[in-house]
Amino acid sequence: MPESNYRPENISRIFLLPNLMTAGNLIFGFLAVLKIFEGTIQRSTGKDDWAHTYIISIQCILVACLFDLLDGRLARMGGRESPFGREFDSLADVVSFGVAPALLVFKIVLYHLPSQIGWLIAVFYLLCGTLRLARFNVAATYNLGTGSRSFTGFPIPAAAGVISSITLVMLQYQSEDDLSSGFGGIALAALMLFLSFMMFSKFEYPSFKGVNWRTQFSLPKFLAVVAIFGLNIVYYPWMLAIMFVSYLLYGFLRPFLSRAWRREIEEDEDEGHPDPAEVADVPPKPQDG
Repeated sequence: MPESNYRPENISRIFLLPNLMTAGNLIFGFLAVLKIFEGTIQRSTGKDDWAHTYIISIQCILVACLFDLLDGRLARMGGRESPFGREFDSLADVVSFGVAPALLVFKIVLYHLPSQIGWLIAVFYLLCGTLRLARFNVAATYNLGTGSRSFTGFPIPAAAGVISSITLVMLQYQSEDDLSSGFGGIALAALMLFLSFMMFSKFEYPSFKGVNWRTQFSLPKFLAVVAIFGLNIVYYPWMLAIMFVSYLLYGFLRPFLSRAWRREIEEDEDEGHPDPAEVADVPPKPQDG
């Protein structure tokens, strides 16, 4: 965030709409935690609807992702970014995208793993996510080269989206035995470890901060967005998983794409300006998030 936005009079000021979205993020993250404990109690007492309660907790995490997407955009659109909002957002993210997904996977599958490995995996994910948010706040506070075009490493809200959407699919199509001791449980444990490392990787991911109300789409791209939106309504468990996993894989493909392709996909609003990496000896430092 530019230093010009850190005027002394804005340090403790609370801007309504952006922080209201952040509060929604935190509230739904906390609701997800409550539903996870409720589902665990139902499961231990032999009730049949425990999986549905877990699904509600996943939906709360996904709604928190939506609120997290909105708070930053509202702040940037209204010129209302502030240190208070940044810190509040990070604290909410720890709950919604750190504690809730880690607890979700632990209560569903990881507690079956031997030698206390399960809780170590969950804690490792939570620790990596929290450290990532702390690193981002330090970089933003001291203006350590953070930009707006891309994130370095996989963002923690997207990591929570990957875990939640894949778990949602598995809950709907796998039995309790498959989740507990089958391939599904092993896959979720491996996925959580992989995402923990990806949050501190050097892969770059688009922030899409250039997409706003003034963004203009071509007709084919507009129709593609409408089609994706419609598919999400009809096949939302599968489509959410496909979208989050596609974003994860894009970080691996991005270095091999031309600059024109990246601008087309990422809707870079600075299309008329050269990439700083092409005119400087030192590559630009993308934003952490």
